[in-house]
Amino acid sequence: MEDMLFYDRLQFAFTITFHYIFPQLTMGLSLLIVFFKGKYLRNNIEKYNDAAKFFMKIFAINFTMGVVTGIPMEFQFGTNWAKFSELTGSVIGQTLAMEGMFSFFLESSFLALFIFGEKLMGQKLHFLTGFLVFLGSWASGWFILATNAWMQHPVGYEILDNGKFVLENFSALFSNPWLIPAFLHNQLASVVTSSFVVASIGAFYVLRNKQTEYGKLFLKTGVIFGLVSSLLVAFPTGDWNAKNVAKYQPASFAAMEGIFETEVAGAEIVLIGQPNMVEKKLDNKIAVPNILSFLTYQEWDRQIPGMDHFKKEELPDNIPALYYSYHIMVGLGTIFIGVMFLSAFFLWRKKLYNIKPLLWTIMFLVPFPYIANLTGWYTAELGRQPYLVYGLLRTADGISPTVSSGNTLFTLLGFVALYMLLGLLFLVLVGKTINEGPKPQTH
Repeated sequence: MEDMLFYDRLQFAFTITFHYIFPQLTMGLSLLIVFFKGKYLRNNIEKYNDAAKFFMKIFAINFTMGVVTGIPMEFQFGTNWAKFSELTGSVIGQTLAMEGMFSFFLESSFLALFIFGEKLMGQKLHFLTGFLVFLGSWASGWFILATNAWMQHPVGYEILDNGKFVLENFSALFSNPWLIPAFLHNQLASVVTSSFVVASIGAFYVLRNKQTEYGKLFLKTGVIFGLVSSLLVAFPTGDWNAKNVAKYQPASFAAMEGIFETEVAGAEIVLIGQPNMVEKKLDNKIAVPNILSFLTYQEWDRQIPGMDHFKKEELPDNIPALYYSYHIMVGLGTIFIGVMFLSAFFLWRKKLYNIKPLLWTIMFLVPFPYIANLTGWYTAELGRQPYLVYGLLRTADGISPTVSSGNTLFTLLGFVALYMLLGLLFLVLVGKTINEGPKPQTH
């Protein structure tokens, strides 16, 4: 049974990690496409329209890959996680069905119209199709996160005698106090990823001294959006999410902050440290006293329960992975703010385009927002363990007893091989699109 659980979790972790490479770009990029198209309508400057159509090509490649890699995840609900689906399907089926019926069809239908229908529809309707693609992609995030929020903090449910969850209050799914902070944090984090992608393409063009007009436009847009979104990811949305974890999942909060022992008066915030699970402490710790209590409760001496306050079975089952995921996310987010603030400063001074070390930094930083987004998701999911539905349904009780560990491992190896090919295809297609660059409108 332990092998089955391990391989089921490993397979889902791999497939969802690879899948989320793509939606985190499409959600943020859709906003930037609307911005470029709106600027074209307002100013009638052709390069903005060229930029919108160029990034919609990249959006379309990402969207296609997201669909292809998302389908196997849904199959896993019926194969590896059939018991979970059986017990909770009447709740999570609501939001997942709405995501498929409303968001996916809205996004896919108007994506095709945006790509192929500009001359037929005219510019205002073309802008509208771009806006509806944006609306569909963000609605998709809303419904998926409504599902996840219910798993993190279940509301509006009743458990029948047979163990099945039924929904008593439909509106509770969308008024869940976990949902709005998680949604805003996630969407703004996707804008960070997209901003770095746009800025890095711009830096590439400027450094190559080719397509420099577009390169400067992409750099300016990416830096401004990147600075604003990076700040908003940290505060208020990141702060709001952390306070939710402290309130609703205190054992997870203690684990992700590395609090092994409850402090009598005020909890320190750890900047650097390595969890020592044998001696129940952080090795090589660098910490600032009382700051965590103030950030969490605005009280310097407020006590925060440590892991010693909880029973072993209440604690996350992989504390080091949770701790490192959280601190990697926070550390990278801090770096993003610093780089984007410095870039914005030199942009304001009209020197950014000539500072090659900073342009190289922007270009090579592009993988790291992806890493920050993924470790953010790891923080949320590892923190919820050992539960699928927090406090109510343990992960071990949600797997399919009829699917052997050997079957799961075999299909996992198949996914690894297939996704490597898909990843290479994705890089080739996006690389070719970037190399070609935006194509000016011919009249």
